[in-house]
Amino acid sequence: MAKPAFRELRHTYGFDEVAIVPGDMTINPDQTDVSYSIGNIKFDIPIIASAMDGVTDTAFAIRMSKLGGLAVLNLEGVQTRYDNPSEILSQIAKAPETEVTALMQKVYAEPIRDELIAERIKQIKAGGGVCAVSVAPANTKKYVKTIVDAGADILVVASTVTSAHHISKSTHGLVFEELVKQVPIPVVVGNCVSYSACIALMRTGVAAVLVGVGPGAACTSREVLGIGVPQITATMDCAQARDDYFNESGRYVSIITDGGFRKGGDVCKAIAAGADAVMLGSIFAQAEGAPGYGCHWGMANPHASLPRGTRIKVGITGTLEQILFGPTSLTHGSQNFVGALQNCMGVCGAANIAEFHKTEIVIAPSIVTEGKFYQMTIPTI
Repeated sequence: MAKPAFRELRHTYGFDEVAIVPGDMTINPDQTDVSYSIGNIKFDIPIIASAMDGVTDTAFAIRMSKLGGLAVLNLEGVQTRYDNPSEILSQIAKAPETEVTALMQKVYAEPIRDELIAERIKQIKAGGGVCAVSVAPANTKKYVKTIVDAGADILVVASTVTSAHHISKSTHGLVFEELVKQVPIPVVVGNCVSYSACIALMRTGVAAVLVGVGPGAACTSREVLGIGVPQITATMDCAQARDDYFNESGRYVSIITDGGFRKGGDVCKAIAAGADAVMLGSIFAQAEGAPGYGCHWGMANPHASLPRGTRIKVGITGTLEQILFGPTSLTHGSQNFVGALQNCMGVCGAANIAEFHKTEIVIAPSIVTEGKFYQMTIPTI
């Protein structure tokens, strides 16, 4: 008998390795329903702006909410450490490449202020926005009362990797079952990439789960730590956990694929793979009025001893409205994300996101390059 392999590896897939199969019937794109819910809060579009300082401030959160989406404010960033966050963000955007990480480590060493947490939440609510805020697991118990008392609508507890079972030196660490019973608002938790971790998080009572470890444009966790699963496979595995959990409990927990998106086709593939919504970072950092002045960086970038991110200059490509709904003159799919999703659902015959989850996906490693000789070569004239 042949000696068995020590470990058997499975192939996993990212956005560029798969394609969506058109349906046997079609629907007018304007008749598709792309709404979804987090707990009892319904959103018109399944697109969330990430909790990163170069993406979301209070003004951006209000604008995003009024357009039918959601933006998450990072409560451990410059918005809650400084009275004048725009000045600090400008310094980060202008810093030389060789100095920016050290600058951020210094900037983020300032203490978080409870009064600024409350003030930022109240600003979003006063502006008519749905207020979602993000904190790391280590600080959740410390700030949760301030967050709830200030009137936040959604609490996001996020870190590079989050699990339902965590071992630490704390005598009584953060327990998600206790947290969701304590707070009267939906709790979103992430990030994870596996079936088992996802269903364990769902069983704690959370309202949604963030899926994705390390795919973001500004994140270097995959290089520094060697961790992660490509987003299509991660989404499919976690969507299976969602469906199995729904069958066992009767409670639907939304899956939000977080990170790695570049164009409309990526969003379509993530939702066809099972996501209820997607979270975008660098795409929104390119919007006029985004707080990063055309720059983007991850929350792990200013880590005091092991920074896992890099500031990237993404520039300004258009308004938030253009990025979400068009019109656009760009041909590579980096704007009109909602229109792209509606058109894809239309050609697949999916009237809503639940039906789109049933669409066939195929392995197609040449989908981006097949027949694109002239797009991939530089003209000699």
